[in-house]
Amino acid sequence: MDHTAIYKRWLLKNTDARLKTELEAIAGNEEEIRLRFGRRLEFGTAGLRGIMGAGTSRMNLYTVGQATQAMAKLIASNGSGAMARGVCIACDSRNNSEEFARHAACVLAANGVKAYLFDALRPTPELSFAVRYKGAIAGINITASHNPKEYNGYKAYWEDGAQMSLENSKKVSDIMETTDVFDDVKTMDFDAAVREGKIVLMGRETDEAFMKCVLNEAVDISFVKKAGLKIVYTPFHGAGYKIVPEVLGRIGVTDIVPVTAQFTPDGDFPTVKSPNPENPESFSMAADIAKSVSADIVIGTDPDSDRIGVLSLRGGEYRHLNGNQVGVLLLDYVIKGLKRSGRMPAHPAAIKTIVSSELFRRIAEKNGVKLFEVLTGFKFIGEKMLEFEKTGEYEYIFGYEESYGYLKGTYCRDKDAVVSSMLVCEAASYYKTRGMTLWDALDEIYGEYGCSLEGIINVTNPAFATPAQMGEVMARIRENTPESIGGYKVAAVRDYKAGVRTDTATGEKTKIMLPKSDVLYYELSDGSRFIMRPSGTEPKIKIYFLTDGESTKECEGKIERFRQYAKSLVK
Repeated sequence: MDHTAIYKRWLLKNTDARLKTELEAIAGNEEEIRLRFGRRLEFGTAGLRGIMGAGTSRMNLYTVGQATQAMAKLIASNGSGAMARGVCIACDSRNNSEEFARHAACVLAANGVKAYLFDALRPTPELSFAVRYKGAIAGINITASHNPKEYNGYKAYWEDGAQMSLENSKKVSDIMETTDVFDDVKTMDFDAAVREGKIVLMGRETDEAFMKCVLNEAVDISFVKKAGLKIVYTPFHGAGYKIVPEVLGRIGVTDIVPVTAQFTPDGDFPTVKSPNPENPESFSMAADIAKSVSADIVIGTDPDSDRIGVLSLRGGEYRHLNGNQVGVLLLDYVIKGLKRSGRMPAHPAAIKTIVSSELFRRIAEKNGVKLFEVLTGFKFIGEKMLEFEKTGEYEYIFGYEESYGYLKGTYCRDKDAVVSSMLVCEAASYYKTRGMTLWDALDEIYGEYGCSLEGIINVTNPAFATPAQMGEVMARIRENTPESIGGYKVAAVRDYKAGVRTDTATGEKTKIMLPKSDVLYYELSDGSRFIMRPSGTEPKIKIYFLTDGESTKECEGKIERFRQYAKSLVK
């Protein structure tokens, strides 16, 4: 069936009044109809994510229902016991999130799969925690993380609390291919499902259990009481607005100045261009408040409260630390704190993604902590944690990805801005008692382990509209290996899609012991790394620069050269 025929069928079968209005508005607009109905929203390693609206390539009640019907079939294939264990469901503050979450619960209930639904928005890490806390077989989280307001998404989790494996994601995707969005999706009345016990609401009890686990991950809160830390906090209109301040209060951070205008959950995110803690400009309102109250630090959590951004004073200004800088600060603080208290496990392990700072590796290895590297995405960190749990060979102490996601502890299997906020406040308090800011601490770390800086650019292009098109661009680059990048010779190429590392001088090839992924990783003669990968959720190619040098100035110079090269490479 071509896109025009699918569009006409949606006009006929759709019962959602808002979507009906959209469908009628695009009548005769061939290009818009093709964009909305020319492809299906793909269920990938991160589930679903897309712009909300009418169409098979959009996030709406029908695509959510189709994905949930496929989830229900996968769960049913695991037997009646799996169906009885149920699925935990959460959502963030985005427009339509609550409606999508309730619909998912109703689809599961109609298929005989028990649903545990949070009574209001909750942080993503609490959903990951709840899956294991309730003994559920799976989890569903309605969120698009830090994407612009037009987006929503559907993250799927499995029984270990981590996002669904590649194998199970493919099974869901395959089932969706044969599941008609109108005729094959079962559903039932929400209130009836609650009365019959097919949908069970979760609330404060789960919050308390989650916060207890977070608080157990504190390293040393004695510094918090000594320092008298003053922080400015913003949840960017999202799910962190209750639990983050409550956890901080329980460790003794009582001087919390809220960015009041950003505390009300609001899917339009009216006070920011983008609710993304990765972007320094998102903190303009918070930084102004910090100046007015002389705060020590600023903390911001994204709409689903799994990522955290931090500002600290440097030269009289509140400067934004990037994701790698926060990661190395926290790892160093955690390791040294565990050693001071005699609580370092016998076989500690830390995990980072392949695009994250090599400084993280140096800190771990110098302190006797085994460093593991995984593909981009916290699900792969979660899988490694499960491996440690099964084998008992290592004990996980900390993991991170450069895109502002961190986790200490094994109570959940996804990045957690709640525990990260607590640890940042602990570290800031510790350094404050020494008369230092977080930036001072970072300089101290550079002095101890060597200087590293990282950069990233996102290259967008209309030609990257689909994963296939981005794959074509990557294939072209893959076929033309450069001799040098930014003036530095390419010493080796890791092609994660082929699963091979090639030494450019000798031609020697070694196997990469990670799952295959469309990533090109260039090791340069000066020790720097230049990495390219297509985004899994947006039409862009991400290019990372990992540099080492004698000073931050030297590293900054390298990053600028790599940035210029990257711009010329992808057109």
